[in-house]
Amino acid sequence: MPEPEDTPAAPSSAPRRSFLRVLFSAQESGLVIVIALMMLALTLFGGTKLVTERQSIPEGSSVIVYDTEGSAHQPGSLPQRLLDRIVVTTPDGQELTYSNAWRYDEPNGAPALFTDVQKNKFFEKHNLVQIARDASFFAVMAVGMTAVIILAGIDLSVGSIYALSAIVGAIAMNSLGPDANGILAVLVGVAVCTGIGALCGLANGAMTVGLRVHPFVITLGMMAALRGLTIIIPQKIYGEQSITGFPESFTSGFFKLDIAGVYPVPPIIMLVVALIGWFVLSRTVFGRRVFAIGGNETAARYAGIPVGRVKILVYTIMGALAGLSACMYIGYYGSAETGAGMAYELQVIAAAVIGGASLMGGRGSALGAVLGAIVIKLIDNAMIIFEIDQSWNQVVMGSAIIVAVVVDQAKRRISGS
Repeated sequence: MPEPEDTPAAPSSAPRRSFLRVLFSAQESGLVIVIALMMLALTLFGGTKLVTERQSIPEGSSVIVYDTEGSAHQPGSLPQRLLDRIVVTTPDGQELTYSNAWRYDEPNGAPALFTDVQKNKFFEKHNLVQIARDASFFAVMAVGMTAVIILAGIDLSVGSIYALSAIVGAIAMNSLGPDANGILAVLVGVAVCTGIGALCGLANGAMTVGLRVHPFVITLGMMAALRGLTIIIPQKIYGEQSITGFPESFTSGFFKLDIAGVYPVPPIIMLVVALIGWFVLSRTVFGRRVFAIGGNETAARYAGIPVGRVKILVYTIMGALAGLSACMYIGYYGSAETGAGMAYELQVIAAAVIGGASLMGGRGSALGAVLGAIVIKLIDNAMIIFEIDQSWNQVVMGSAIIVAVVVDQAKRRISGS
C-alpha cells in the first residue's frame, strides 16, 4: 500500500494579532494618546510665565559686584540698574561670573542669587511634578474604586474614609513627637491610616453583603457618618480643626523627600499601587473572580465563587487604599484638616470611569484608573493656566463622568455586548 501523504496543518482559525495592534486596541493606549494631545495643546497654547530662579551660593564664598565702569562693590550696596556683573569666588578658588540679569539677596540670612526667566506655563518642571503629585492622591484611591466598579458596586464614602484616616493618622503622628525615628514613624503612619481605612471599607462591604442593601445606600450613609467623626474627633481631643506637629522624618524625611528639587515619593507610590492593582486584577484568581461577579453575579454564584466574601474583601481593599492615600497626604503636607477629602468621591469615581471602568460592571483597569486621574489633573491644570474660574471644576468633573458613561454605552452597543 502506498504511504499516506503528509497532511498539512490546519490554519489557525484565530489569526495572531500583532503586538502593535494589541497595544493600540487597549483602553489604556487611547488614554495615553489623549494625555499626550492634552499636554501638547497646553504646551503650545498655555503661554508663558515669569519664574524666579534661585542659585545658592556655597558657604564661605566671597561675592563682589561690579558696576558698568568696572568698579568693585560689596553685594547689596549697588543699585540693580548700575550692575554689570556678579563674581562669586568659592572656597576652593573657583571663580563664577553672573550677568546683570542676576541679583544678590539674603532671604532668611542665606546668601543667594536670583533671576527672572520666562518659562512655559505647562511644560515646566515644577508644574509637571505638581500634576503627578496631585494625581497620585486620587489615583491610589481610583485603583480601589475600579475594583469596586468592576463588581458593579460603588463607594460614595471614599472621601470621608480618606479624611477620617488622615485625622486618626495625624493624632498618631502627633503623639510620636517631632524627633521620632523615621522607620518607626512611617510604619506607624501607614499602619494606622490603612488600618482605619480598611476597617471602614470592611464595614461597607459587610453591611452591603449582610444586609443585602445596595452599596449606594450603605456608602452614602457612611459618607455622612464618617464625615461627622472627622469633625468631632479633633475638636474633642485638640479643640481645633487641624492637627500638626509630625515627626520631620515622616514628612521631609520620607513623603516630602526632596530629590533634585522635586518630591517623587507620592508618584512612586502611585505607580507601585497601579502595578500591584494590574497584577491582582489581571493575573490572579481573585481578580478573575472580581470580573466574573461584575459580569454576571448569578452565574458566578453557580460557578462556586464566594461572592459575598469577594465583595467584602474588595471594599476592604478600597478602604485601605483610601487610608494609604490619606497617609501620603498628611506626610506630604504635614497636617490633617477636618475638611480633607471633601467631594473627593466625585473625582475618584471620575478617574475610574474615564480610565475605562464600566458602571455596569465587568470591565475596568488599574492602569486606566491612574491614567484617568492624570487626565482629571490635566483638566484642573488647564483651568488654572487659562484662568478659568475654579467654580466650574465640579461642572467639568460631572460632565466628564457623563461623557465617559455615554461613550461606554455606545461601545457596548457597537460591540453587541
